[in-house]
Amino acid sequence: MKRLLLCLTLCFVCLSAQAAMPLVELNFGKHALTAEVASTDPDRMQGLMHRRMLPENRGMLFVFPNIAYHGMWMKNTFIPLSVAFIDDKGVIINIEDMQPHTLDAHNAKQPVRYALEMNLGWFRKHGIAPGTKLEGLDKAPPPR
Repeated sequence: MKRLLLCLTLCFVCLSAQAAMPLVELNFGKHALTAEVASTDPDRMQGLMHRRMLPENRGMLFVFPNIAYHGMWMKNTFIPLSVAFIDDKGVIINIEDMQPHTLDAHNAKQPVRYALEMNLGWFRKHGIAPGTKLEGLDKAPPPR
């Protein structure tokens, strides 16, 4: 019984933390998506860890406090993802595919302000490549 109560409590805490992240509507031209915004250090550190699925056209936008060569990894992440590294003007610099439960570093090829994680292959499926501009970033909360 104690074990069940602990599991339920942990699930509630995880769901509460996930629900606390704001949502933003973004688009690459006609391709619309909804992203949770990780704009704080704890949210950026948590990312999509421990999630078992990500709905179609849903993702996570990481908003960094500084423009730099940011990188991502997949520790404790169950979902295969693609990440687009995006500059301060909203233009994709590079896209990297990432496999679950790896510590491989996936880095921006130039300094960026944002990273957008989507299901593996989402960008390719929609014909989105480096040089494509992401609209709606002005609606995202600023980094904290």
